[in-house]
Amino acid sequence: MIRYGGLFVPALAALLCAWPASRGHAGWWIATAGFGLLTIVALWDLFQPWHNLRRNYPLISRMRWYIEAIRPELRQYLFESDTDGRPFSREQRELVYERAKGANDKHPFGTKHDVYAGGHEWIEHSITPKEKADDRFRIDIGGRDCRQPYSASVYNISAMSFGSLSPNALRAMNLGAKTGGFFHDTGEGGVSPYHLEHGGDLVWEIGSGYFGCRDANGHFDAGQFSETAQLDAVKMIEIKLSQGAKPGHGGVLPGAKVTEEIARTRKVPAWQDCVSPAAHSAFSTPTGLLEFVARLRDLCGGKPTGFKLCIGDPVEFLGIVKAMRETGIRPDFIVIDGGEGGTGAAPLELTNRVGLPLREGLLFAINALVGGDVRDGIRVGASGKAVSGFGLASNMALGADWCNSARGFMFAVGCVQSVNCHTDKCPSGVATQNPRRWRAIDVERKADRVARFHKETVGALATLVAVAGFDHPQSLRPKHLLRRDLDGSVSNAAQRYDLLDRGALLLEPPPSWQTLWEAASADRFR
Repeated sequence: MIRYGGLFVPALAALLCAWPASRGHAGWWIATAGFGLLTIVALWDLFQPWHNLRRNYPLISRMRWYIEAIRPELRQYLFESDTDGRPFSREQRELVYERAKGANDKHPFGTKHDVYAGGHEWIEHSITPKEKADDRFRIDIGGRDCRQPYSASVYNISAMSFGSLSPNALRAMNLGAKTGGFFHDTGEGGVSPYHLEHGGDLVWEIGSGYFGCRDANGHFDAGQFSETAQLDAVKMIEIKLSQGAKPGHGGVLPGAKVTEEIARTRKVPAWQDCVSPAAHSAFSTPTGLLEFVARLRDLCGGKPTGFKLCIGDPVEFLGIVKAMRETGIRPDFIVIDGGEGGTGAAPLELTNRVGLPLREGLLFAINALVGGDVRDGIRVGASGKAVSGFGLASNMALGADWCNSARGFMFAVGCVQSVNCHTDKCPSGVATQNPRRWRAIDVERKADRVARFHKETVGALATLVAVAGFDHPQSLRPKHLLRRDLDGSVSNAAQRYDLLDRGALLLEPPPSWQTLWEAASADRFR
């Protein structure tokens, strides 16, 4: 009887309401109609062939879908602890919101973290700390072949394309970058008018689809590239080999979503499927990659040119190191993306189970460059979930020269981590192309928050650097980053990881590296 209560109860209620309704009471007619409608829905559930649960529990089982629909909000706002949320905890999100708004970001009564739990980390401080240094930390990017070096902030906006983010979100981020003096990565979707509107510094990301610089067949077009790359706003060129959220995976933007505006930005036909291949067609070997770097650097007028990747097969990256030695070509920078990176949409297997996490990827890349004696002149960026001064400090202690963040700046613009990026129903208007949603973003107000979040976060980094006894985060070393291991013991990163000496791979590689180094080749990736 309970199984079919969703059918019998509204049917009985409709019959009971029908008697007074027949005597001319309008309110009872409304009640009868309402219960009658519920009865019809229950009958539909009972005989429809698609859902077993609805056939066995007509009407009542629909509550399952309603509860599932609001489950993320219930968990995030009511049941989630301050430190356990994923991908970003409430504590991390609130920190961004507080700093972006200029609110009080100080917290009373001690840490909420269990400092004796395995995995807890902290920075080693000095008994003779420095006065807080000038927090406008800059990094000069540009090697020996670069004719227009760029001075970058140590904290910048990571790659997010027009199409994945809304026009007003891009406007706010770029104006914030202009105000705060840091760069804004375009993502692989091309340089849109919204990236250029406010004149903030841009890093133009070139992906395998060559959007914004492609011919009719989807191959690289040097003329289109040179025209855009020489714009004053474009400060650096970044070749995207892979991204942490979905490494090795191309994509298709369905033709229905390729509006006239997106088509103009990407240099593709409107209303036709826009294909981003899994691999580049402009090169197929480590040597070819470096020759492409040199070609782009020449075409853009000598601006810093490098590449971004999530480390996968270590032999492939070592092949790039060997190619650097054999060709003499050096990228001006390399950005390491972590497997924990985010995206608007990706298969769950790629998001969860593919790609080296940032810390391991960063350490491997630094070791490979140092061990291959090609580190000099190459700056290394770290991209992945750094939204606090400690996040920046820990990456830089492990060898990064600067850090990028995507979701941190999305929070500053108003993202609430609703996890609706792939539905075009972003409630805050950040990750949608629906103008009725993205028009809710006040560009100037949110730009102020973007700039303020950047300033406060770099200021927090300056505080950590000062208490460690230094004037610049580049002075931080692996030994300054401590961690409690699962057995309760404490070690620093220099003790936990095998760090190679300069040129170690060229002499007698350590046993753990020898097989990888011997397998690597400048003439092939695999």
